[in-house]
Amino acid sequence: MKQVSVVILNWNGRKLLEQFLPSVIRHTPDSIADVVVADNGSTDDSVKWTMQQYPQIKIIRLKENLGYAGGYNKALELIDTPYAVLLNSDVEVAEGWLSPLIDFCQDNPEVGACQPKIKSYRNRSFFEYAGASGGFIDKYGYPYCRGRIFSTVEQDNGQYNNTADIFWASGACLLIRTKLFHEVGGFDSLFFAHMEEIDLCWRILLTGKRICVIPQSEVFHLGSATLTEANPQKTFLNFRNNLLMLYKNLPKKDGRPLLFKRRLLDTAAFFKFLLTGKIQNAFAVIRAHNDFRKQKSRYRQQPATNILNNFKEASRNITVDYFIRKQKYFKS
Repeated sequence: MKQVSVVILNWNGRKLLEQFLPSVIRHTPDSIADVVVADNGSTDDSVKWTMQQYPQIKIIRLKENLGYAGGYNKALELIDTPYAVLLNSDVEVAEGWLSPLIDFCQDNPEVGACQPKIKSYRNRSFFEYAGASGGFIDKYGYPYCRGRIFSTVEQDNGQYNNTADIFWASGACLLIRTKLFHEVGGFDSLFFAHMEEIDLCWRILLTGKRICVIPQSEVFHLGSATLTEANPQKTFLNFRNNLLMLYKNLPKKDGRPLLFKRRLLDTAAFFKFLLTGKIQNAFAVIRAHNDFRKQKSRYRQQPATNILNNFKEASRNITVDYFIRKQKYFKS
């Protein structure tokens, strides 16, 4: 039995598969890993092309586009390897990328999930926005990374080459124990896309498992291949999902005051979008809060433990640090 399934979720992505799949095939040893394309109800010829070009790849066909969260949930129901790598279709992997991740998890059974160092495909000496060298959240739930805070992305000069415990691993390239994925309930399908990996990692941490970044493994991510940063739907999902994540994963005594403060901060974000002419994004923030109030009743139980207290990085106010104190880099 092989150790790992490298699962690539595809939706009408033939061009991305043509561009990035060759590196995955070339640098993923078939002695330990299967490469799987899980198709999210594509209407293009990407599945046909994949089968013709790479007949050794396993194909999982889903009837409709279930989003990142729902698509991976369905795909991993059909995976029986001990580990699964959730790999975006716009990621180029480097030689030897897989072994450091597998070896670290095998040597450290208390580690539930991990990620490699994620660098920019377009500018390969820089980190990539979505994950960089490991993720954290601040005291108000805003995510940031070793190597990326808000829109400032650092050049990789080896400053984050140490293996480290992190709060969340990027969904662009996430290795997880398959059994653990199912035990914590997989991705929250309501999220559809964006922040679902942070929510998943939060629930993994609540089980007592660790999450780590293994910079000895390196991949290159194109990024924003589905929704651009300026897309109002992405703004809606990011704001709405972040609120849901805080509500469901914090004890009520901690969550309620935090969510009140978030309403104030998100109001400031609304006016910033408005003043910079991003009208649709501004109203996406309002839609996010309205939908959060509608959807939060789905979550009837909150944990008794606030694991943010275990991370000194979660005591920071990234907004103040970045915009007022001008601390643009993680090390500062």
